Amino acid sequence: MPIARVHRIIAQGPDDAAGLESAIAAGTIDPAGILAIFGKTEGNGCVNDFTRGFATQSLTLALARHIGEERAKAVCYVMSGGTEGAMTPHWTVFERVEGEGEPGPALAIGRVHTAALPAEDLGRLGQVRQVAAGVRAAMAQAGLTDPADVHFVQIKCPLLTAQRIGEAEARGASVAVRDTLKSMGLSRGASSLGVAVALAEIAESDLTDAQIGRDLGLWSGRASASAGVELLNHEIVVLGMSKSWSGPLAIDHAVMGDAIDVEPVRAALARLGLGAPGQLGQAARDRLVALLAKAEASPDGQVRGARHTMLDDSDISSTRHARAFVAGALAGVVGRTDIYVSGGAEHQGPPGGGPVAVIARKG
Repeated sequence: MPIARVHRIIAQGPDDAAGLESAIAAGTIDPAGILAIFGKTEGNGCVNDFTRGFATQSLTLALARHIGEERAKAVCYVMSGGTEGAMTPHWTVFERVEGEGEPGPALAIGRVHTAALPAEDLGRLGQVRQVAAGVRAAMAQAGLTDPADVHFVQIKCPLLTAQRIGEAEARGASVAVRDTLKSMGLSRGASSLGVAVALAEIAESDLTDAQIGRDLGLWSGRASASAGVELLNHEIVVLGMSKSWSGPLAIDHAVMGDAIDVEPVRAALARLGLGAPGQLGQAARDRLVALLAKAEASPDGQVRGARHTMLDDSDISSTRHARAFVAGALAGVVGRTDIYVSGGAEHQGPPGGGPVAVIARKG
């Protein structure tokens, strides 16, 4: 019977695979069972953040020494740049092993690599459809037949560069946007709507190209998308609860209505048995395995009626402000800083808010 294991490893830099190597040497992690690694790297999180690719390369090379290059490349590496504020750079390693564990339902994991996305499909329905198909395939791999059992879908999606735009235009195709930074938001948005379609949150027939990145009233409560220059396809990881999996881990999710709306997160922690809402003692903190969240600057320039300036800063991207702000709010709830907060939440939760997933050991 499949059992999910999740390991959190502090990283000293984007090339630091020492913690992973140590866990493998100690027998804590079986490299053959690694399905995905989520990482927070200390880059700027923008188009030219090469810490993501550096981390992917470093971790792939480390795993290749144990399981070979082909199997190492099959791992989904979801690197999110930007550890603003006091967010700790770290890796979250998702592993599948076989055995007899605590009876389910338990955390289930599925992962898929899609084909390369044509540049002309980025930010359009072509991307929505490709992601939706990938999510369904990852669900099937995890044995998750009911969309209601899916609690979080983490996607690494591509972006546009000047070279990719030029190649598309040279073959007579047009792209959704020529601004490479804006392409990150469109890619995240289309990917998230793909999740919404796969999980029956939104009907594909209700979507048009023109709504992507514009009609923010359309969103998924379980999608988390991070765009990067280091890939051309999508890497999709589906996390849910399944009776066909066993083991000690469980997952729940919440949706923050705005950047300081931590009460839904407290409620999710309570549903997992980590104390009553508003309380998280040391024993509960020890059972917390991972906290995954999305963050964005509210597009109306306000948080609960008070003006914010995240969108008016010409020096620092608003996604960097949002990551730091939301990470601080969530760190105050769970009492730790090694949490995964990704910036840019287009179609991921309501405008200014975002989905959150909590993985914990069962009580």
